[in-house]
Amino acid sequence: MSPHTSRVRLGIDDGEVVVSGVPDGVRDLAPSIHRQRLVVEGTCSEVIGAERIVEYLTGLSDVCAMQALMAPVTHRSDEYGWAGWIHWATSGAHFYAWEDPLFFSVDIYTCKAFDAVAVARFTREFFDARDLVARAF
Repeated sequence: MSPHTSRVRLGIDDGEVVVSGVPDGVRDLAPSIHRQRLVVEGTCSEVIGAERIVEYLTGLSDVCAMQALMAPVTHRSDEYGWAGWIHWATSGAHFYAWEDPLFFSVDIYTCKAFDAVAVARFTREFFDARDLVARAF
């Protein structure tokens, strides 16, 4: 396992969530600024709407120990489905949900460290995800 990968067992029968990262090699143009990114994607068994997105992004703020500067915002596109965003003092997170297929994608960018495995675990449990992947970079 690479030093940029973490594994966590999420119960007896539900497999592992693997949070993988990309190796170093890209020049850091602002080494004095901490930056952490995580993309979590999964499949689920039901449509995710505005209320669930707001609940998720609010809970995600707690899991990441981030200070929300405003309540989550959501919008539905007839063509692409639901989207949501939350603004944190140290950056924020975007959420996207499709209805066909039943799929979601979360994009987190922060200037404060957070536990990527805890986020993956929370996301999987919150949406009862059938399958889930996470990539940190």
